Amino acid sequence: MRAIDLSSVTWRKSSYSNTDGGNCLEVADGLPSLVPVRDSKAPRRAALLFTASAWAAFVGAVKGDS
Repeated sequence: MRAIDLSSVTWRKSSYSNTDGGNCLEVADGLPSLVPVRDSKAPRRAALLFTASAWAAFVGAVKGDS
C-alpha cells in the first residue's frame, strides 16, 4: 500500500465537539475516495483512512438513517 500524504489537507473538527476538550475527532475533506479521520487531542498520531462509501455508511448509521 502506498503512503498517503496528509500534510496539506485541511482538518475540520466534528460539529459535536465541545470547547472543554472532550473526545473530539477531526475529518479532512478534499480527497475524492478517502476520508481521513484523526483524534484532535493527538493530531500527530496516524490518521485512520476510510473509503468514502464506508464513511458515509458509518455516518448514516450513527445518525440513524439506516
